[in-house]
Amino acid sequence: MAPVTLNTSRGTEISPNYDVLENYEGKYRFAPIEESQVSRAMIKRYFNTMYERAVSDVVIVGAGSAGLSCAWQLATMHPEVPKYSQRKITIIEASVSPGGGAWLGGQLMSPMIIRKPADGFLRQLGIEYEDEGAFVVVKHAALFTSTLLSQVLAKTNVVLFNATAVEDLIIQEDFRGEQRVAGVVTNWTLVALNHDTQSCMDPNTITAPIIISATGHDGPMGAFSAKRLVSAGLKKELGNMRGLDMSRAEPAIVNNTREVVPGLIFAGMELSEHDGSNRMGPTFGAMIASGIKAAHVASNSFTSSKIVRGKVVG
Repeated sequence: MAPVTLNTSRGTEISPNYDVLENYEGKYRFAPIEESQVSRAMIKRYFNTMYERAVSDVVIVGAGSAGLSCAWQLATMHPEVPKYSQRKITIIEASVSPGGGAWLGGQLMSPMIIRKPADGFLRQLGIEYEDEGAFVVVKHAALFTSTLLSQVLAKTNVVLFNATAVEDLIIQEDFRGEQRVAGVVTNWTLVALNHDTQSCMDPNTITAPIIISATGHDGPMGAFSAKRLVSAGLKKELGNMRGLDMSRAEPAIVNNTREVVPGLIFAGMELSEHDGSNRMGPTFGAMIASGIKAAHVASNSFTSSKIVRGKVVG
C-alpha cells in the first residue's frame, strides 16, 4: 500500500499505510509492533522530559485538589504573554494515581461539596453541579478530579511525574545570605519506601526558583515540607492541625496561603499543620481557592525576581 503524507509540527513526514482494520466481528487487525519499539518510545520521552525539567520554573509537590488547581491556574494565566504561558510547571506526585483525597467526598461517599464563591472554578472547568444556596454539589468527586486532571495535563507547559516522591528540599544560601528553598530532591516512590530494606539508593534533583508544596495534612507522605522545615532548622515547631470547624478552617487556609520561607509556598491542608489551623473535613472550596491563590503568589514572586538557570539571583 502507498505511504501516507502527514503534516506535523516537525514538518512533512512519510508514514506507512499499515494494513489495519477496525472490525468488531472477529477481524480486528493492529499495526505491527516490536517490544523494543514500545520500550524505546517510553524511555525516550520519559527521560527526555526528566532532562528538560531538571531546571523548572515552578515545582508543585502534590497533585491533590489544591496542587492541581494551582497548576491549572498557573498554566492558564495570561496566555497572551509568552513569559507566562511558557513557564515550565512540574508536578511531583508520590502516588501512582494523582488526585489525592479528591476522588471521593466524606466517608467514602461520592458527592463533592464546594462552598461559594469557589463554585466559579467549576464553571471555568465546565463541570455541572446542583446549587444548594450557600454551596454546590458535584454529583461525583471523580468528575471534578478527572476533569481538572485532564485539563491540566493537556497544557503544553505542564509535566506530571507521578509515582515519584519528594525526599528532601534543596536549601541553599541565596544572594542575600538567607536560607532559600531552591528545589526538590526526588526518587521513585517505591525506592523511597524501601530505603530501610535496601542499600543506599541515591536520589535525583530538580532545581526551581519557586516550590509550591500541597502535600496535605499529616500522613504517610503528607505535610512533608512542613515537617522538613522543622528538621532543617528553618522553623522551631509545627502548629499542628486543630479539630474540625468548617467555618473557621476554609477562610484560614485560603487567606493564609503564602510563601512561608523564601522559595517555598504552602497551599491546601499542609498549611493547617504548619500554622495550627482547623481542619474542614469533606468540603473542597478552600482547596480550590488556596491552589489558585498559591498560583498568584508564585506568579508575583516569579515576576519580581531575577532568575538565572532556575536560581534567584536578584
